[in-house]
Amino acid sequence: MAGRQWLDRALVLAFAAATGLLVVGFTLLAEAASHAFDQLQQAGPYGRWAPLLWTPLLTVALLWFTRRFATGAMGSGIPQVVRALDDDLAPAQQSALVSLRLSLHKIGLVSGGLLAGLSIGREGPTVQVGAGVMVHARRWLSPHSGIDAHDLMVAGAAAGIAAAFNTPLGGIVFALEQLSRRRGISHSALVIASIVLAGLVAVSVFGNQTYFGRLPVQDLPWSLLWPGLLVALVAGLAGGLFSRLIVVSTRGLPDVFSRWRQSHPLRFGGACALAVAVIGIAAGGATAGAGYAPTRALLEGHAELPGVYTLLKFCATWLSAWTGVPAGVFAPSLAIGAGIGNDVALLTGLGREAAIPLIALGMVGFLAATTQGPITAFIIVMEMVSGHAMVLSLMACALLASGVARLITRPMYGELAALLPIVPAPAPGPKAGPAPGAAADPAKP
Repeated sequence: MAGRQWLDRALVLAFAAATGLLVVGFTLLAEAASHAFDQLQQAGPYGRWAPLLWTPLLTVALLWFTRRFATGAMGSGIPQVVRALDDDLAPAQQSALVSLRLSLHKIGLVSGGLLAGLSIGREGPTVQVGAGVMVHARRWLSPHSGIDAHDLMVAGAAAGIAAAFNTPLGGIVFALEQLSRRRGISHSALVIASIVLAGLVAVSVFGNQTYFGRLPVQDLPWSLLWPGLLVALVAGLAGGLFSRLIVVSTRGLPDVFSRWRQSHPLRFGGACALAVAVIGIAAGGATAGAGYAPTRALLEGHAELPGVYTLLKFCATWLSAWTGVPAGVFAPSLAIGAGIGNDVALLTGLGREAAIPLIALGMVGFLAATTQGPITAFIIVMEMVSGHAMVLSLMACALLASGVARLITRPMYGELAALLPIVPAPAPGPKAGPAPGAAADPAKP
């Protein structure tokens, strides 16, 4: 029995390593898709106008495939995992939200969205991808392993975050902050080991690098106190408004847009994608994808972005999510937050060196306000900063921005999870047996 228990645990760790490898492959595919869209925009004199046709057409195709074959893959993926962790759901209902098949669909569809030029990220979807891979291990475990689907989904979801952001600690905190509110983790050591292993797989491939590089902040002068507070308040208000827009748009209102989305979802998605394309052209292509390049340019001090970049990125990300295609908002939230920090630095007349700390505060503030997961946001951004000069500032900004957002809206992922349609579980019927006097079917044991 002890040998079988060790085998079960080894099997879980093997699936954790596979999760890390799959997220690495997802990362490479997503980056290739984003690069291909950038090349399209630069192809010839009319390349910058190509998204007006390309983005709506590909978005409609992705939306059609999603609604036809992968309904459970819609959205960011985190609400699906939150809903699947509900113990009241039957296994068949959980499989409609989290499964290996949906994970593979999610990878292809999110990469397709990046190829279309939508303002989306891959980090949130890795939560559903990782959970789908890990929960698949359940069918290979022994009946007496004691490892249930709940622990596997938590491990996989957090492992996805750990591998996506190259931060095992961020994955562990995400599991504790976002996924373990209703019920504890029975095999915490195994879950943590799985998260760390998936993160180490990503580190072994990409090296010990962070998502947006390193932020060279060695000292934080007192002169940045009031600008920093302004960044936290603006990020909290903007993040709360953003998450409320996402929830209200998904729920729908008695207005013409919601009725159009309900009656003609493909046309509505195409119209939203067209609006995203127009915004992208107005921003010089800077709003497409996760926002990696513009954010790096802001941090390095040589960004050539329009003055309304932050607003344009905000609108493009909201409209991209409203299309209904699989889309994450983690990385776009970091890009929007970076824009908020940079805008405050410009408004207060600060130089480039002083702008970098405000950009970091904007990133952690907007992400914390959007997800209402301040500790996860703090860990993710903290690992980008060289040195420990901003540890307390980042933590305070994350908590303040998250608190401001709570005055505007409830936690976004919980609200979206409650809106997910759940197929009723089939009622258990009486067990069928042979009629009295009937001969047994020789083809059935």
